[in-house]
Amino acid sequence: MFNKGEIIHHSRDKLGSILVIDYRKHRVLTFNSMFEQSKIDRRFPHVPVHEYNRAMLLPAAFSNPRHVTILGLGGGVMASAFHHLYPECHVHAVELRQAVLDVAREYFELPSSERLSVTIADARNALSELPEASTDMILADLYNADRMSPAQAQRQFVESCSRALSPSGWLVLNYHRTPDLEGPYFRQLRKHFAVLLSFKSKTNNTVVYARKQPFEAMDPKDPALVSLQKRLPIDWSQLMGRVSRL
Repeated sequence: MFNKGEIIHHSRDKLGSILVIDYRKHRVLTFNSMFEQSKIDRRFPHVPVHEYNRAMLLPAAFSNPRHVTILGLGGGVMASAFHHLYPECHVHAVELRQAVLDVAREYFELPSSERLSVTIADARNALSELPEASTDMILADLYNADRMSPAQAQRQFVESCSRALSPSGWLVLNYHRTPDLEGPYFRQLRKHFAVLLSFKSKTNNTVVYARKQPFEAMDPKDPALVSLQKRLPIDWSQLMGRVSRL
């Protein structure tokens, strides 16, 4: 993975390595493994490069969030995208590692803004401390060097997210491997959320969307997507066309 890139930063904390690697156009955050934790185009750092990251933004087409919670900051790509998309929205990110936040600020142009706050904490603890119905969207992308955090696959996690979300709120989950759709975790999701949708990326990530209230499906040619495309060019229509109901 590193052979065509230049390592411009390498540090360690008690959880392991943090590397920043520059390629011709892109900059990558990795925890010294085969997985890229974050990837940006250095010319447009607020535009996500990974397809699954782009897909995680799709609920923005159905709501005008006043408050977004991001679990797992990484290089801050999702936080930067929402901060750019919605000038009135407050973005709250939760990150386990202070060193990751430091790297996001120094190398990934994480905005310094009163509309963007970062809490250094375990996501489970931070979720339990969020006031009830206090956020409109929760995006969970909790990974360590080589696997998804077990926290993201626990039923208590679903309950905590449901409690913190507003009545029309969205929960968005990124999985490297799709959990068993008939297993206890999805039963818990169905218990708390009226609608479940999914998106399968070309890298086999599965993004699961859960919403508390039913809603009308959106045509890929909807003018709202054209408007979003002008504000953040990630081909909203093509992505929306690949979302299916679970």
